[in-house]
Amino acid sequence: MNFSTRIAHAMFIVLTLCASLVFAADMDTAKENGAIGERLDGYLGLVNTSAAADVVELVKSINQKRKVQYQRIAQTNDLSLEQVQTLAGTKTIKKTSPGNWIQTSEGWQKK
Repeated sequence: MNFSTRIAHAMFIVLTLCASLVFAADMDTAKENGAIGERLDGYLGLVNTSAAADVVELVKSINQKRKVQYQRIAQTNDLSLEQVQTLAGTKTIKKTSPGNWIQTSEGWQKK
């Protein structure tokens, strides 16, 4: 691999990491604003059904990435996808900051 290719590869990795941080910041802001929350199944959900289109797209994007990770974890550990999703839901709800929204068996509520 020549020097230019290595630089291009390194820049791609840096840009990917920066994009991940932007998604995290946007997700945190959307959670703090009460637009989204953590669901029982390990995915994000829209607390505010009239959320802006960019928030809806953010939720879809993050949920797609989570599903890929859940599938990988399920295969690696000989578990079903549903088992991993349930475990992830429990974990993410437990880690949710007070004042943010979580899904319960009764619906959405502030933690």
